[in-house]
Amino acid sequence: MKENKNNEELKEEVQESKEVSENKDMVPKQDYDELDDRYKRILAEFENFKKRSSKEREGLYNSVLSDIVEVILPILDNLENAAKVETEDENYKQGVELVLKQFKDVLKSKGIEEIEAVGSTFDPELHEAVGSIQDDNLGEKEIAQEYRKGYKIGSKVIRHSMVVVAN
Repeated sequence: MKENKNNEELKEEVQESKEVSENKDMVPKQDYDELDDRYKRILAEFENFKKRSSKEREGLYNSVLSDIVEVILPILDNLENAAKVETEDENYKQGVELVLKQFKDVLKSKGIEEIEAVGSTFDPELHEAVGSIQDDNLGEKEIAQEYRKGYKIGSKVIRHSMVVVAN
């Protein structure tokens, strides 16, 4: 008798599982809406994650690049000074100028720009004032001289310009 009862219970369970499997495609609207909303939220979170990761990678790249360039900038300063020196050997002078141009082209190709100084208005975010002069021909807070060029990558300053400010 127990076997018959167990067989009947098994038959009932099999029948119930068949009914459930036949109705599995029929999901209640409320459950569907919840799943759809959950899917959309997860998709939006993933898109935000991708954007955030991309910005972090770009920021890290710019940070590493600016650290490297900051170390190399004194060499660029020396090349600029060498190009300004008068010499009788024109081939030597041309060689230095070509190396300087190549150096600047490489920096430009990596998104590194010189900060405008002489003739522009002093901006403490971009310039470092090392002196001031009185000059009636120049406007207030106008940069009169530049001692050392400044550079930036995007909006990040690698090195501030050292300048003399008028008035």
